[in-house]
Amino acid sequence: MYLWRAVDHEGEVLDMLVQRRRDTQAALRLMRKLLKKQGFAPKLLVIDKLGSYGSAFRQLRLTCPHDRGLRKNNRAENSHQVVRRQERKMQRFKSARSAQRFLNIQSAVHNTFNHQRHLVSRSTLRIFRAEAAARWQDVVAAA
Repeated sequence: MYLWRAVDHEGEVLDMLVQRRRDTQAALRLMRKLLKKQGFAPKLLVIDKLGSYGSAFRQLRLTCPHDRGLRKNNRAENSHQVVRRQERKMQRFKSARSAQRFLNIQSAVHNTFNHQRHLVSRSTLRIFRAEAAARWQDVVAAA
């Protein structure tokens, strides 16, 4: 199973997809899903050196520049270390469907509680975390 993730410049998980293959069709599926969800084409795409991205971009006729530079995609790679740790604890996911369900929930929780600590003061971070905790309590109470 391969994990496809789209992460913005702030580390927010935009979308993710679990696929059996890393081919052009899988890249197309992720990009179509992402473009439909976001509603606009990105200004820049940072990708790894997988060849299927190029053919997917040609088929979608994306004209935005995409950067394949060394260590450019570290934000996406680092953002799914938590997922890899959880996957090891669970001794792999039993199916792609269970992985997709877990990852959708995990990314929503991550986006709620993950704040760019180096960009805000400590008092502002406390406010953000209190708001996130209040939202979490609302979600838990509704469930």
